Amino acid sequence: MEGLKVLKSTQIVILGICFVVATIVSTVIFSRGLMQMKRFSSEVIKVTGSAEDNIVSDYLVWKASFSRRAPAMTAAFEQLKADLQAVKAYLIRQGVKEQEMVVAPTTTEVLYKKNEKGNNTNDIEGYLLAQEIEVRSHDVMRVTEISRQATELIEQGIEFISQPPEYFYTKLAELKLAMLKEATENARKRAEQMALATGGRIGTMRSARMGVFQITPVNSYDVSDWGLNDTSSLEKKVNAVVNVEFAIKE
Repeated sequence: MEGLKVLKSTQIVILGICFVVATIVSTVIFSRGLMQMKRFSSEVIKVTGSAEDNIVSDYLVWKASFSRRAPAMTAAFEQLKADLQAVKAYLIRQGVKEQEMVVAPTTTEVLYKKNEKGNNTNDIEGYLLAQEIEVRSHDVMRVTEISRQATELIEQGIEFISQPPEYFYTKLAELKLAMLKEATENARKRAEQMALATGGRIGTMRSARMGVFQITPVNSYDVSDWGLNDTSSLEKKVNAVVNVEFAIKE
């Protein structure tokens, strides 16, 4: 019986030792795992890559307006209708296609007589009718030149007001994809140079975030946190930015 008690005590001690050893080993393994996870999450390099390209607008929107005023609305309308025909005829002679024109509805404003203080009275003095015509065309250079010469209509007695053309680039979606690729490649090159300077090398890309696109006139250096989309210039500069994180290898 005494030998049996000693055997049981020995087994209990051995089990206790095994439990302690297993606990220590698992703690070490778990700690090393945490350290490796920490190294994996912290040993990264953050860089910004960019790409730039110059483009020429391939689509134009040009707006102009004309107006007439008269004591009677019908008289003003007849004059405005004649002006519209004259404007359309002029544009067609200059090479604008009729399907490139968009004519807006007529707007009407009632003009009241003023009192000695310059305030409106209830007496109607006349009517002001106005109309806008818009030219949308891919023939950017031709319509640009027409917009500069269209003030000739003023010589015909038409109250013609021309606005500056708006310029657009219709292949911007394809361009953005190409520039994002170029900006990402630029980020990798920057990361490689930075890692090389410290004796390391970069690994896989951990994350990437696209920045805003800046579309500005060619000679402009304006930037905005929300991005810019210039429509005032024929020739534009497009800038793409990406923020990338790469793993670092020893």
